[in-house]
Formats: sequence, structure tokens, C-alpha cells
Amino acid sequence: MATSSRALRYLESRKNLTGCVCGLAGLAVTLAGQAGAFWPVVVGGLYGAGALIAPPDREAPPPFSEASELAAIREDFAALRPYLESFDAPPSAAGALAELDGLLTALLDPGWVADELATNPDDVHALARAVRHDVPDAVDAYLRTRWWSRLTPGNEPPERHLERQLALILRQLSAVAGSLRDSQERFQQTLTTELESRDPKDP
Repeated sequence: MATSSRALRYLESRKNLTGCVCGLAGLAVTLAGQAGAFWPVVVGGLYGAGALIAPPDREAPPPFSEASELAAIREDFAALRPYLESFDAPPSAAGALAELDGLLTALLDPGWVADELATNPDDVHALARAVRHDVPDAVDAYLRTRWWSRLTPGNEPPERHLERQLALILRQLSAVAGSLRDSQERFQQTLTTELESRDPKDP
């Protein structure tokens, strides 16, 4: 079965099609009386030459779905939330962490928001980076640094770095939410303009 499948693929390949075209040219030369008794060699040689010079068939890359990537990010965020809920955040960072949780929940909620996000790979990448790297890395770095700061006090408090990191992540995700809002506002304005253009005016 696999052999017949490979044979079928070769019959449909560029190499075979190009070789057939060149072989037909060899037949034309033969019919014109130019090949003589060596016509099988001419036809076969031209077919082989055509098959050699033809570019190889290229396998198409597998289709990538932003919607499926969002579903994977949603699962990763669900796995991350218990870790964040168990994290005893300093008071100065607790508000930003709660705001991040709410924003990520809203952006990853299945529905029209996710459908709109799936049209922008950059926004999907920003969400993936925040959930899989930025947020957990910021919390983990804070916990590690806080442990060392107790042994060697006097350096900049780790809370300040955590506050700044969460604020930067929140700003980046707010930009994603802002682009979604702008897209919906443009759609609403376009719809208004279209409806106005179809509105029958009084004579």
C-alpha cells in the first residue's frame, strides 16, 4: 500500500511531469526523423534530464491555528492560577497581580474576544509570553531574591522589581486589550457609515 502511494505521488510530481514533457519532445524529434535507431535512448535521456532539472516537490508546512494556540494558552493559564493564588504577594504588588489576573481572564475567555484575538498573531504571542514566561518568571524571581535578601540585607528591596515587572506586563496586555477595543470601535463606525449610506433620504 505504501509502495503504491509513493508511486502515485511520483506520477503527480514535478519531476515526472517535467520528464514527460521532455520525453514528448524526444518523440517529436523521433517523428521528425532526427533520432534514427537511437530514438529510445533520445526519449529516455530527455525524460531523465527533465526529471533531474525539475525542482523537487516541497511539502507544505502544517496549518497553524491561532485559535488552537489560544486554547493551549488558556489551559496554561488555568494551570498557572493555583500557583499565583498560593503566592503571598506583597501589598504593593497584590493589586497589579489581581488586575493582571482579571485582564488575562477576560482576554482568554472563549467567545468573540478570542475570535478577534485569533486574527492577530502578535497579540496571541504577547498573551503566550505573559502566561508562560513573564508572570511566572516575575513571581519566581521575587521569591528567590527575597530569600537571599534576608541573608544579605541592604540591597534594593525585591518588591520594587516585582512591582515594576508587573506594571510593565500589565501595560503590554492593556495594549492588547486597547487594540481590540480600537478594532471594535472602527467596526462600529464603519457599520454606521454603511447604514447611513443606505438610508433613503427625503427628496
